[in-house]
Amino acid sequence: MDTFEQPERIDLGKVRLAAERVKAELHKVIVGQEELLDLLLVALFTNGHVLIEGVPGIAKTLTAKLLAQTMDVEFSRIQFTPDLMPSDVVGTTVFNLKTSDFSFNPGPVFSNIVLIDEINRAPAKTQAALFEVMEEYQVTVDGKTYSMQPPFFVVATQNPIEQEGTYKLPEAQLDRFLFKINITYPDLAEEKAILQRFKSDFSFSQKHDVRPVFSAAEIQECRALIEQVHIEEALINYIAAIVTQTRNNGDLFLGASPRASLAILKSSKAMAAMRGRDFVTPDDIHFVAYPVLNHRIIMTPEREMEGYETKDVIRDIVQSIEVPR
Repeated sequence: MDTFEQPERIDLGKVRLAAERVKAELHKVIVGQEELLDLLLVALFTNGHVLIEGVPGIAKTLTAKLLAQTMDVEFSRIQFTPDLMPSDVVGTTVFNLKTSDFSFNPGPVFSNIVLIDEINRAPAKTQAALFEVMEEYQVTVDGKTYSMQPPFFVVATQNPIEQEGTYKLPEAQLDRFLFKINITYPDLAEEKAILQRFKSDFSFSQKHDVRPVFSAAEIQECRALIEQVHIEEALINYIAAIVTQTRNNGDLFLGASPRASLAILKSSKAMAAMRGRDFVTPDDIHFVAYPVLNHRIIMTPEREMEGYETKDVIRDIVQSIEVPR
């Protein structure tokens, strides 16, 4: 009689504990925003990058800075402006008069966590400086290649309302972000909690209470554990069906690429691990599907004129495909 061996269980306590520790530190200052914090950690655990979109004043930049503060890694911030040059981001080669030789001066992108504030304020030439480093984790200057030290995590912010002095991000740039996270205003209870927390702290001194609780080595350990999370063949087919449907949808001018399929696969495994499971469920896939797909698809002009939004198309696609049991 044949016997079936149960797959060996994976101890994901390290991943779950790390996520809880980081979120506990962030909640010393940040009120609410649970989904944003979960998705930021998922991206960090899967070697991805995040674009945060929202109106001014809802703690986009603050959250990214505090996330870096919870980790014992290097952090840099780049304020994108219309006059910013590619060399201001990646660095430049300069002539050293003492040695009579050229040497490379690394730019601010050479860090572990890089915050790019108002990413849509820089022109296409500067945007292009990020293409190689975000995809291949390296920079090529004057024919020489310089690799980034892991972890390398880009968090970019942009304001969807203000259009003057901004440049639309090219599709190739958007596709390099694992997630595009749209955040909105807090609800009434959260607004009251914010006022209560800072009613006697006008200078936001509580930011200094956020301590490093996570190291670069621990991030690498968590990534290795997440890679081992099990996903059933039926769920792999489910992901493929969702992404393929975006390419055969009458409401869409452009569908998602295989990079989107891989993004859903990796991020759903990370979400499962953070929830304490060593296997992926359809709920994990549903949680990450929208932030993975919303910036990778383009709607037809007709549907846009009707007031239809990408979230409506993604919801319809996900609901139209039978969930594996």
